[in-house]
Amino acid sequence: MEPGNNPTSHHSAAPTIGARRCGPVSPTPAASVRLRPIGLEDVVLAQGSELGDWQQRNSAKTIPHCIEQLFSFGAVANLEHVAEGRGPGLPHRGLHFTDSDVYKILEAIAWDSVRGTSRSVRVFVDDLSALIARAQRQDGYINSWFQAQHPELIWKDLRWGHELYCAGHLFQGAVAGSRTGSDAGLSNVAGKFLEHILDTFSLVDGDGRLVGVCGHPEVETALVELYRLAGDSRALQLAKRYVDLRGRADVGLPTTGLLGDSRFPLSYFLHHQPLRERVKATGHAVRELYLQAGVVDVAVETNDTELLAASETIWEDLYRTKTYLTGAHGSRHRDESIGDAFELPNDRAYAETCAAIASFQWNWRLLLATGRARYAEAMERVFWNTIAGAVSREGTEFFYSNTLHLRTGHDGSDEDAPSGRLQWYWCPCCPPNLARLMASIQTYLVTTDRSGVQVHMPFTGTLSTQVPGGTVDLNVRSGHPWDGDLGIEVTRCSSGQPWELSLRRPEWATAGLQVRANGEPVDASQEGSYIKLSSRWHEGDRVDVAAQVPVRVINPSRRVDASRGCVAVERGPLVYCLEADDLRAGGGEGAHFLDDGGGAHIAVEDLAIDLAVHPTAVEDVPSGLEGYVKVALRASGEHVDAAVAKLYDELPSGAMQSPLSLTLVPYFSRGNRPAAGMRVWVPTASKNEAQ
Repeated sequence: MEPGNNPTSHHSAAPTIGARRCGPVSPTPAASVRLRPIGLEDVVLAQGSELGDWQQRNSAKTIPHCIEQLFSFGAVANLEHVAEGRGPGLPHRGLHFTDSDVYKILEAIAWDSVRGTSRSVRVFVDDLSALIARAQRQDGYINSWFQAQHPELIWKDLRWGHELYCAGHLFQGAVAGSRTGSDAGLSNVAGKFLEHILDTFSLVDGDGRLVGVCGHPEVETALVELYRLAGDSRALQLAKRYVDLRGRADVGLPTTGLLGDSRFPLSYFLHHQPLRERVKATGHAVRELYLQAGVVDVAVETNDTELLAASETIWEDLYRTKTYLTGAHGSRHRDESIGDAFELPNDRAYAETCAAIASFQWNWRLLLATGRARYAEAMERVFWNTIAGAVSREGTEFFYSNTLHLRTGHDGSDEDAPSGRLQWYWCPCCPPNLARLMASIQTYLVTTDRSGVQVHMPFTGTLSTQVPGGTVDLNVRSGHPWDGDLGIEVTRCSSGQPWELSLRRPEWATAGLQVRANGEPVDASQEGSYIKLSSRWHEGDRVDVAAQVPVRVINPSRRVDASRGCVAVERGPLVYCLEADDLRAGGGEGAHFLDDGGGAHIAVEDLAIDLAVHPTAVEDVPSGLEGYVKVALRASGEHVDAAVAKLYDELPSGAMQSPLSLTLVPYFSRGNRPAAGMRVWVPTASKNEAQ
């Protein structure tokens, strides 16, 4: 199969709820949620804004790049071999779950299609969907690795096989195609596969079918979305069944030993304890976070308050003791796991991109379920730091892991911890995951409820949605994440009833917040970190919020040994970092790159920050980041001359030299210049140690 060899296209009509096309997460009317997501096309992000340009770059660069890589690295060829009956004897290219990356890109293209799709991409979707249909067995099963390599092992390696994981991404791709009207047959494949799974797996104990769960959770949330799309209660029942079976002592997690070894405990697979009994986040970070997203989906659709509370308990543990400042999760490379409480190494942080996306998804579902601002805060932190930094400014290179300290001289030859972003990975789960999130990011910014509209993440663009008594069109302007200003103008309102406009007050906006309605100061009520303004809104009405964006010096808990004696610097939602490219002495036009006397640049490991001078924001953006970074930070620091110091000594290592001007750049912008050292947590100068 080659892109662009079929000029015809057959797309089905898009199922809708009301008159709105739904996005990736769409609770049913009966779901027990506090807030409801807006329609897929209700928000249009403006070109020239941070989010609008990123989404456009995703469409123009990231998605085409991912399509190209699917061909180059054999993911499409694997399906071709099965469809043509040539699988036996032909090697499978890539990992055994490469089908999932194909489905994620189809999902990304579907969400992106609401903004228009090129003919070549439409043809790609048609051809690929037809290929997948041809590869599917008569009984509905589809998985290119098992069909071509070991058909006798189908459903016999639930621990490592990823069969249900791949099925989940297939289901989500089909949902996206159906909801956008861009489905070219994937929904038929998904329907047949669902029937096969329902025939294979038990829905209740004793029905004679296979009792088991997938070693990599993901299918749970996909099954719930299938239920939401088509109303098939069996899909919801199966999702609930998988949640309830996980961790049950009498439910095995079989493995053939062919795809993985036994070195990881059951906690790695989240199968060590029933979910309702767990109080700690543990195991493989992506698995845990995907599982929790599915748990919340099941809880709200079955009105299971106990299950929702269990997920919130896990959240409490994770965010109280096991979350990086950047919102990332995953402390260990060996098993990509969350790790112990306060085990947050900086230079060995795994912090996988897929875990960040899964965290964003879980927090979104918790926000819908509860309306609590803390989940929106978590979304904003992980989005603007880890997720934003996982893709290059060109949109075609990616971080798989997101370290908080890249050591000077780091050997980045291993793709497990490269010195810079790569175009693709042997396990390429992250790039297509980024593509599908950014193609639908507009659906995660705003919600509605019976009282009105809630803006959780500021953006620039337009919003059209339902409000009590009618509909409203809003024009939204924001400088987020660089400033705290937000302007909202009512351009049309058909409602004659009062309704409430709620704007999240960020946790960093602690002082200097001003709210004006039609130019007049208002004392807007605040509840749960939301500014609430109730009125009978009319065309021309305007709300303006101005919030100071302070530079904040952050101290770690003393239990985080890896960062003890260090501080980090934030401004607004952004975490900042030092990059070796920006180490300068002096200041102004006379500033020069520091060297150690021998011509080599000073290492980021030999710097300390002087807290006697508070860091300040500057618009003097470092060379190489123009047009990408709008605000840098300037701090005072010192250089520790440790060139001749012993590895261990009775005396303090090195001597301080000053003055020293330090430039810090947003963490998300790191690695877009020549590879160099980088760190988020910076030691404090000796004069600060008593503070």
